[in-house]
Amino acid sequence: MENTWVANHTVQSDFDLVGLFSQSKHPALLCVVIFVVFLMALSGNTMLILLIHYDVHLHNPMYFFITQLSLMDVMYISVTVPKMLMDQVMGVNKISAPECGMQMFLYLTLVGSEFFLLAAMAYDRYVAICHPLRYPILMNHRVCLILVSSCWLLGSVDGFMLTPVTMTFPFCRSREIHHFFCEVPAVMKLSCSDTSIYETLMYLCCVLMLLIPVTVISSSYSFILFTIHRMKSAEGRKKAFATCSSHMTVVILFYGAAMYTYMLPNSYHTPENDMIVSVFYTILTPVLNPLIYSLRNKDVTKALKKMLNVEFVFQETIK
Repeated sequence: MENTWVANHTVQSDFDLVGLFSQSKHPALLCVVIFVVFLMALSGNTMLILLIHYDVHLHNPMYFFITQLSLMDVMYISVTVPKMLMDQVMGVNKISAPECGMQMFLYLTLVGSEFFLLAAMAYDRYVAICHPLRYPILMNHRVCLILVSSCWLLGSVDGFMLTPVTMTFPFCRSREIHHFFCEVPAVMKLSCSDTSIYETLMYLCCVLMLLIPVTVISSSYSFILFTIHRMKSAEGRKKAFATCSSHMTVVILFYGAAMYTYMLPNSYHTPENDMIVSVFYTILTPVLNPLIYSLRNKDVTKALKKMLNVEFVFQETIK
């Protein structure tokens, strides 16, 4: 009996990812759709990063934060989707324990970093709208670097805290993870030990990770709305509201899905619903972010048109 238990923990070290394609009636079509969405996310975010880098008019704190957001989106969609697509093409669905742990750590780090980055972006908008004259001093390059570095650091703390504990639990039940990547709640369901204390601590950790940014965001936008209401210029109100509404759209999409995944009790979760929500903020959000920040932003669309015109003139010159 003891030998069997040891075998279950040592020899059988791979997990099976029972992901999206097993739930679909048309897995090949779904694979193509996800691949197209993945390419759109990569190209959209990369283009936004390059556009901000090369256009001097976009060299300000707001676009510096948007660059970081796009970088995070590119990284965390790359942590999950390529593995899922390759498994479908190759006809395998296994992932080793070290790979699972690495994927979990990177994902937690990137998502946690984005929580805090969205709060930093809200603070940036608060300073820009409520204290415009002091904005260059309060949000200088050094302050922006400190804020971004803090976001990455706090996100990695989340990864370092949850990943080692989750992966050291004994998994002596089925090795099938009912998800398309190694997300903590899905992996925890495989453990044969009592995880109630850890789940409570994880819940408190996630509440703290969400509570701090949400407090910063809600406070910032309360002051922003009050300031916008007092503005005499209709054009100023319109520009301030357009900028803030873009950011709030991203916040609602990202935080709403994260709260469902990590803060709702297990009784509200099903594998199917968890996968749908994860698809939303893991695959769709990285596609939507560059669209939200480009289509609703006159500075970005102007810079994009300028870049396309330069390329067109350059091609005409060559001909």
